[in-house]
Amino acid sequence: MMNFTKLLAAGVVTLALSVSAGVAQDKVTYGTNWLAQAEHGGFYQAVADGTYAKYGLDVTIRQGGPQGANRSLLIGGQINFYMGGMTTAIDAVKEGIPTLTLASIFQKDPQVLLAHPDAGFKSFADLAGASKYILSKDGFISYFSWMKSAYPEFKDEKYEPYTFNPAPFIADKMAIQQGYVTSEPLEIEKQAGFKPQEFLLADNGFAPYSTTIEVMKPWYEANKDVAKRFVEATIIGWYNYLYGDNAAANELIKKDNPEMTDEQIAFGISKMKELGIVVSGDAEANGIGCMTAERWTGFYEQMKAVGLFPEGIDVTQAYTTEHVCQGLGKDLVK
Repeated sequence: MMNFTKLLAAGVVTLALSVSAGVAQDKVTYGTNWLAQAEHGGFYQAVADGTYAKYGLDVTIRQGGPQGANRSLLIGGQINFYMGGMTTAIDAVKEGIPTLTLASIFQKDPQVLLAHPDAGFKSFADLAGASKYILSKDGFISYFSWMKSAYPEFKDEKYEPYTFNPAPFIADKMAIQQGYVTSEPLEIEKQAGFKPQEFLLADNGFAPYSTTIEVMKPWYEANKDVAKRFVEATIIGWYNYLYGDNAAANELIKKDNPEMTDEQIAFGISKMKELGIVVSGDAEANGIGCMTAERWTGFYEQMKAVGLFPEGIDVTQAYTTEHVCQGLGKDLVK
């Protein structure tokens, strides 16, 4: 009998469901980049409703967190799949680290800039006039470099580090703060009693893929069929999570992350659907997870122009599109 308590204490949820008696399943682990939440829902759905099992997989979800090292575990061969992103994937090519991105669940990065509703900001460009820009260090290095290039009015001296506490933003009517559109707006409304204005970076010119499925190339070359089945089952899981009965998946999320609430999960799902975080762009016609060479090249050129990447990186080495953009699961939209 599986000791579920020990699994929860380790920050993982495993559900072993047999395809049929006597049929062995391939055991794999997917490492997320943060604590369990609605933004990871499709992966948990595929565990909860048996989709992974139907594809011959016994999947463990290993959640990330503030001190999480899941990407290091991927590189070290301790897990099979990782929830990555375009910036680290392209940087890996530069550094000679043989990672490969197989799919992108999010067509839009959920990164958002938040402003007070009465601050008077009408457009993304107006945000440059804020009293301060409360951003993470990674955000300052990456998307803020793009912001300064696209909107020169943004100034370095207004940067203030984000400590994942909204109090400084709430206290300053003219400040702006970073966040995930699926989470921080709700927390600010609960603490401050107002709904912040939301400026989604993906709708204003900064458009990386996000919440990807990343593997190590040597493992992938030796296990292409396993990888293909994982990608396809995950796509089905995401359609079922967004458009089907997701109650069991949400229970697994809350077991992995006891701080997660039904209210926050519902808010995250509603924002993902409202803003097309998962289903928009190429994914509308070609299915969840879709990626294109044009978008990868475009993001590389965009970030090269602002100095984040050097000339000469072969971005085609960062990804493969052979398992996506085939319309899988579109019939599950309700």
